[in-house]
Amino acid sequence: MNELPPITVCIVACNEEKNLPRLLESVRGLASEIILLLNNTTDSSAEIGARYGAKIETRPWIGFRDTKNVALGLASKPWVLALDADEEVSVALKEEILEFFSKELDLRYSGARFPRKTWFLGRWIRHGDWYPDRQLRLLRHDAGRWGGSPEHDKIELQGPCREMRAELHHFSNPSIASYVSKINVFSDYFLKRQLEKKATWSVSAAVFRASWRFVRAYFVRLGLLDGFPGLFIAASTAYATFVRYSRLYEHLHNDPAPVQATSRDTGG
Repeated sequence: MNELPPITVCIVACNEEKNLPRLLESVRGLASEIILLLNNTTDSSAEIGARYGAKIETRPWIGFRDTKNVALGLASKPWVLALDADEEVSVALKEEILEFFSKELDLRYSGARFPRKTWFLGRWIRHGDWYPDRQLRLLRHDAGRWGGSPEHDKIELQGPCREMRAELHHFSNPSIASYVSKINVFSDYFLKRQLEKKATWSVSAAVFRASWRFVRAYFVRLGLLDGFPGLFIAASTAYATFVRYSRLYEHLHNDPAPVQATSRDTGG
């Protein structure tokens, strides 16, 4: 196929100068248009995007879901490939997308979904809760938008979805520290949702959900085959789940600390 597919690649980023070159290089020759939407950015992300021919836009941050919908609205092509800065289109996925547009594109499909594979602790994670992690990221512009919760956004598609085999690469956690730092962020979102729906707290539910997340990730979904990284993912996912469900208890019982008695109060 001589012409580029009618695709706009949409990227939302903040200070992603380390990740953007890998992502932008991976979509070279794949998209007719690249929209790079930056928010609160102080590094060289804009200059990097410009080198790859991206259209640079700056908007305030209004949450994952809503900011991504702003980027989607800036696309001018009939199809959109929505990507995060810490992702990479694999060579195999690029070839499969090009084949989709050259041979198989018809009105039956409104989008396409593909597995996402994460690099963590020096290896690709191929089991457990992190894989295959299928993502719907390629869509007809008029057939979908970002929905879901503010922190767990997902594309809501109108029409049939093609299932692709090739993988999207993900580099979301370069270290254990970066992974652990996200636990509090997501627990804040979770607590907000719990309060909005007036949920009640139960110690049995908190313990069961955390325990089940470990069992599911490590044994049911075979995270044990990923070596120590698989064990860490299962254990830390269980811990993060326990933290999320404990936040409601903290909120309900977060009374001010009692004032320490003085010697006069105690008759000393």
